[in-house]
Amino acid sequence: MMSNMVRFFLTLSALFLALVMLVCQSPPSSTSLAEVLKHEIAAVKEEIPSYRLTIGAHRGASVSHRENTLPALQEAEADAGYAFVEFDVQYSGDQQIVLFHDRRLFRLFGKIDALDKTSYADLLHLTNGELVLYREAMNIVGKKINLEIKSQGHQQDDQRLADEVIADIRKRGRQKDVMISSISSELVRYLSERYPEIKTGQIFWLTWSTYLHFEALTEGLFDRFKATDADYLLLHVANLRNIEDLLKLKPPGKTIMFWDFDDRMYMVHKDLADRLWGTSILSEIWRRLCFNLANLLRR
Repeated sequence: MMSNMVRFFLTLSALFLALVMLVCQSPPSSTSLAEVLKHEIAAVKEEIPSYRLTIGAHRGASVSHRENTLPALQEAEADAGYAFVEFDVQYSGDQQIVLFHDRRLFRLFGKIDALDKTSYADLLHLTNGELVLYREAMNIVGKKINLEIKSQGHQQDDQRLADEVIADIRKRGRQKDVMISSISSELVRYLSERYPEIKTGQIFWLTWSTYLHFEALTEGLFDRFKATDADYLLLHVANLRNIEDLLKLKPPGKTIMFWDFDDRMYMVHKDLADRLWGTSILSEIWRRLCFNLANLLRR
């Protein structure tokens, strides 16, 4: 009798677990901090919890296609392995908002023409028709967007570009879908103050704390970050070498992301506040439970 009851409860538990696993599957756009450390810097840090990371497409699917082009955006939009899509915007010489990362065409097209000195029509010709307008990108990408404003060093132009982009985002009703980032701390501060409903990100490449892992240097990095009132700190993957201090000293309510020069970006989910812009806390709790359960069953 007891044996039958034990078998019944074991069977019931197995069925319940199978049902949970069926409903509670981690999306392809999720990975672990342990996997990213191994992949990006060939490091194993067992003392650090293997937090969930969300993967985004850096400049679209920029390994399969030329970065910031329509095919790169289309593949990133269709690929379930990306939860969000990042692209770069700046003005052409005739004030058209276009997708391009560099100041000149040289790296991608072998031409020395500068974006801000060349008309859109000429740029379209020089890029063999591959240059994308901002409005075309917004019509294609339905996922969450990390929109980087490429600062040309002119604060008034940067702010005017940001104002124009945000007016369009509001017109489309996509305030919760877009996070705007920049390497310009002045622009990020301007965005945070003028458009509090829009999430913002401050970008850093390499700093002293990237290579010298002293708490004082990491605190200095966070002080610079907090001065902009940005929501997300975007660091180059070289900063993963300082992941212990970054996680330990991370300000409450702020989220760390990492980017590289390939097609991947990562968002670290350490706290419940660490969630993709426009995502509810209930969704974050559910995804966290699913991720932790999957990790537990792999052991």
